[in-house]
Formats: sequence, C-alpha cells, structure tokens
Amino acid sequence: MDLFDTLHTDSAAPSLSTLIHDGKFMQSDYPAHIHADGKGVVIDVPDGRIYYAPYYFDNAFCDETLETLLACDDIDHMTHDWHQEHDIDQLPFENIHWQHDSVSMFGKIYDLPRLSAWYGDNNKPYTYSGITLQPKAWNTVLLSLRDALIPICKRTFNSVLLNWYRSGEDHISWHTDAEPELGKNPIIASVNFGASRRFLLRRKEEHSIKLEIPLHHGSVLVMAGALQHHWQHSIPKQKKIKQNRVNLTFRTIHV
Repeated sequence: MDLFDTLHTDSAAPSLSTLIHDGKFMQSDYPAHIHADGKGVVIDVPDGRIYYAPYYFDNAFCDETLETLLACDDIDHMTHDWHQEHDIDQLPFENIHWQHDSVSMFGKIYDLPRLSAWYGDNNKPYTYSGITLQPKAWNTVLLSLRDALIPICKRTFNSVLLNWYRSGEDHISWHTDAEPELGKNPIIASVNFGASRRFLLRRKEEHSIKLEIPLHHGSVLVMAGALQHHWQHSIPKQKKIKQNRVNLTFRTIHV
C-alpha cells in the first residue's frame, strides 16, 4: 500500500472539502484529494507528497496533551511569561525535559528562538545546526502520539523532536530536515498543539514558489518523498500571538 492511501471516501468530514477547489489544494496549483481516513487531505507537490489533517485529534484530547507536555510544578503554563525564564533547564517540568539550546554564528553565541527536547530510542542521537541531542527515554504521552501516526505513515518512528514556541515571537527559519542520519527520503510527521501558526514551504531553487498551510491545535502534517531535498520550510514570527504552541516532529534515525 502507498504511504498515503489514495482512495476517496464519501464519509470524509465536510470541512475538508473547503480545502480543495477544482482538485487543487486551497489557492495553490497543487493537486489534492481527501484521504481515505476522512481526517485529512493528500497534496501532491513536485518532488514530494504531503498529508494534512487540520484537526486530526479532538479538542479535549489536545487540551489534555498540551497540559501534559508543559506541566510544571506550581506554574500555570497558560498565563506564565516563559520568555522571562532564563534558566529553563532547572524548572521542575513534570513530563518533558525542556532545554534552551544555543548556536554559534560568526563568533557569537545566540539562544535559539524556541525551546526543545529530544526523545527516542536510547542509541539514536540527532545532530542539527551544530547541536547534538542525546535522546531521553520515551514516556507514555509520546508513545501514544507516535502510535497514532501508524495508520497514516505505515511505520513506527524511533525518535521525536519537540519544539516549544512560547509565543509568536518564537520561530524557526528556513531549513530542511535532510540530515544524513534521517536517510535518503525521510518521512517527517508533525503533530501540533496550542496556538495556530503559519507553516511555509518554498522551493530551494526558486523561492518564489511557495505553499502555506495553517497548523492548528491537534493538526497533523506529514512530509514524504524527496520533499526535504527540494523544499525548505519555516515557522515565521507572528507577534500578535501570545499563546504557547508545541510541535512534535516524529522521524526515523538511521545509525
């Protein structure tokens, strides 16, 4: 069976039909159809394929999961100003060991504009932007999210990178997930909780060719095929957004 089932279904959620106009995804030129699971659409882009479910998980589950991911003793994650915490590694988080990584550029050290955590199989480290992350052991919530992706991705991932955007000030610049340890044509499955944010894609060789996909509370987006070799993606700043967003990108590390 193909990675994304191409069968159509009459039981698809009516809201998905608003994402497709004349066989194309939203206001793009890319062919799209409703996935057989009735939760998402499949978008065919040059050199890649995307599965997008704007509301894959129900709202109650999403609220509970976000609470679990950000749970910290005696701190209300919804009202607390996390940008004022300068030693995030020392806070008593209950379920996820969040850290604030930094990178060296042009002889200076810069804090990344987001927090992160790396979980997975014990022998699967991950290196990006000069940062090497050693995995922490899977916990119940991460395993349940990983297993929820099996019907779409037809595989069990061995690692997950979590990024916490404390507000619209936090962002990630244009990049690809094409590190050698991810394999030739990696499948990256993105799960999102919290504030809706813009997800942008652009062709590496022609930046004017772009695609925008909104990632909402409980959305799932899967990138497949050779997409990582031909497209970059980013989460831009949105200064008006004050709420948290947690993004989990599940992947397979080959060592």
